[in-house]
Amino acid sequence: MKSAFRKITVQKKNDSGLMLAVIVCSAISVLMIYSISYNQVLDGVSMDYYKTQLVSVFMGICTSIIISLIDYKKIAKLWYIYIPIAMGLVLLTFTSLGYRRAGADDQAWLQLGFINLQPSELLKLSFILSFSYHLSRDEENMNEPLHMLLLCIHALIPIGIIGIQGDYGTAIIFGCIFASMMISAGISWKYLVSAPILLAVAVVFLWNFVLGTVHKKRILILFHPGTDPQNLEYQQDLGISALRSGGIFGKGLFNKDESYISVPEMHNDFMFSYIGQVFGFVGTLGVIILLMYICLKILADSTVTRDSMGKFICMGVFGMILSHCIMNIGMVLKVMPVIGVPLPFLSAGGTAMVCMYASIGLVMSAYRHNQKKYNMFYDDDD
Repeated sequence: MKSAFRKITVQKKNDSGLMLAVIVCSAISVLMIYSISYNQVLDGVSMDYYKTQLVSVFMGICTSIIISLIDYKKIAKLWYIYIPIAMGLVLLTFTSLGYRRAGADDQAWLQLGFINLQPSELLKLSFILSFSYHLSRDEENMNEPLHMLLLCIHALIPIGIIGIQGDYGTAIIFGCIFASMMISAGISWKYLVSAPILLAVAVVFLWNFVLGTVHKKRILILFHPGTDPQNLEYQQDLGISALRSGGIFGKGLFNKDESYISVPEMHNDFMFSYIGQVFGFVGTLGVIILLMYICLKILADSTVTRDSMGKFICMGVFGMILSHCIMNIGMVLKVMPVIGVPLPFLSAGGTAMVCMYASIGLVMSAYRHNQKKYNMFYDDDD
């Protein structure tokens, strides 16, 4: 009977503007890493690094395109597959397979022989998908105490595990993802009013019972610079010096005659400082504008999704990328503590790059599948 009715479909397209902006960021990333190795700015960063980054970008683009072609609702409903996998990989970091990367405070990586993996990046995607599915099924009742409690437990499980792992930066990112999705779902003002009080209690608890001495000092030196005998602010001071040394237009990409300032983790968490050296104030401003365009594009895409699940996915990705940008640039500018959060699509790191592209794929899936297929007398949501 259904086949007798005319089915109307709308041509589906990807958000080409968003994809182009992300690819431009990635191209800058590969160029920066090549420049670091060419100018021999940082010991240990060889020409192999830019090749690895180039492969990661290519894999990320392919992953993003493939995910965009699949209906996000079908992906989200498979939570019982990807959640155990992501959680299992994170838990493996507590075993002999886990290791602490040079310069890091946390044991957050897996050494699997042929590849090094940071499972928390996969867990971010899994959380965005599963929490979107949870919210979309519970949206009408979410402000009831029991339902709110279950939503909070859903978020606290990954936050707690990542916190125990010692990756406090990623734990904060999860909190930002949770907050952006809850606000977009229409959380009651009563919970919003009580949030600052709960946050204050959480800060006191973390300060007294969770954070180590080094983490506390990294926060305190922001308010009292130059007072740390261990010189924990050395990396941030170098980062600021590197930014200033670039002046208005920078020192150039390939100029071995220039005295580039070497900053630890310059190719990774402190990539923004090298962009400042190479391209100057103009270049850093351009990168910030590009990153903000990506965030605003995702925010705009969240308004044209066909249902609340698509909107929640977009808002989760928005919260993740925006918080990454603010925390990383704030860290380099010494207005936030060193917390090991990479700059999206720019910092070196294969797992982070591929997973960031996968998140863009989810946004494009929500954008691409924003029209219902429907017949004259019935709707077909699936």
